[in-house]
Amino acid sequence: MLLRLSNTPRDYAWGSDSLLAGLEGRTPTGAPEAEVWFGDHPGDPADVDGGGTLDQVTGGALPYLLKLLAAGSPLSIQVHPTIEQARAGWERESDLAADDPRRNYRDDNHKPELLVALSERFESLSGLRPVPRTLALLGTLGDNQGIRELRTRLSVEGDALRDVIAWLLGGQAHAEVDEIITAIVAASTRTDTGEWATTLQAIAGVAQVYPGDPGVVVALLMNHVVLERGEGVFLRAGLLHAYLSGLGVEIMAASDNVLRGGLTPKRIDVPELLAILDTAPGEVPVLRARSEGAITPYPVPVPDFALERVVLDGAPVALEVSGPTMVLATGGEVTVASSTGEALTLAVGTVAFADSAEERITLSGEGEVFVAGPGH
Repeated sequence: MLLRLSNTPRDYAWGSDSLLAGLEGRTPTGAPEAEVWFGDHPGDPADVDGGGTLDQVTGGALPYLLKLLAAGSPLSIQVHPTIEQARAGWERESDLAADDPRRNYRDDNHKPELLVALSERFESLSGLRPVPRTLALLGTLGDNQGIRELRTRLSVEGDALRDVIAWLLGGQAHAEVDEIITAIVAASTRTDTGEWATTLQAIAGVAQVYPGDPGVVVALLMNHVVLERGEGVFLRAGLLHAYLSGLGVEIMAASDNVLRGGLTPKRIDVPELLAILDTAPGEVPVLRARSEGAITPYPVPVPDFALERVVLDGAPVALEVSGPTMVLATGGEVTVASSTGEALTLAVGTVAFADSAEERITLSGEGEVFVAGPGH
């Protein structure tokens, strides 16, 4: 069985007022459009062409959630739990109502995720930078009391990154945060910051949106990752991250569990954030798009989902599928046909859903799609 899926963009404040409309070739609404969910998560199940929602078809059993994401301004700095942490947190909060503002856990699942850029440039903060590299970055910021205090705290033995994040978010570092942000903004306009110029400009841009927010200094501790179109980044449980700008395809385990660490008016539970945060520093590998062949896989180390990009030049591409599969159109005109002869031609920004009964689908036309399914 093939079904056509669509959904209404979610109007989170950080959403872009043009990126999704530009992808779909329509006039912008003037309102922020942040995410389009294609899944059966109860938070916003996809609409099925002809009536109803996807959860009525699947019973809410999909292991993944596929999205279009359009960031016009920075998202919150955030981290997601492991499945063990999610189950424990869900159990601890079992007496709280679903909409209780004290609730951290919206379900009992983990939320590893993969984002692939659709815009020519997609900026993010992904993972914590090794401390010696951050100390080198601080060397470009001049000298004030806030910079000296941050440098001292990063130089101690033990888990310095965890301690610094606790200090920044704990409410006792207001003066130092202001001084550090002032130094970042000043440095971003200079021409002598070398390899750090792009990073400083990005963080100064964050400060412009969130003046005085301690999350701006947390961002200073993170890797600034710039993706080109077709490149992806996988974010494991515990990894601190924030998307800054751009349009992308995002897939994740079917969960809405988010612990926030700044750049948001929403609740920040610092102790719980620190309890699930993985402070092991290091670069987050970028998954590169293939320059040859129709199919680019984006391998991930989790069984919840798999994602492939398929670029069609007129020759049909047959794909073996196992489990419920989605085909998201992101360019051109592509037709999806099932092994039983059903066929759907997709408008950009819509999805063909093949249920578990399908074993093979054939893609034809000229354009680009992303094929999502359960992992292996």
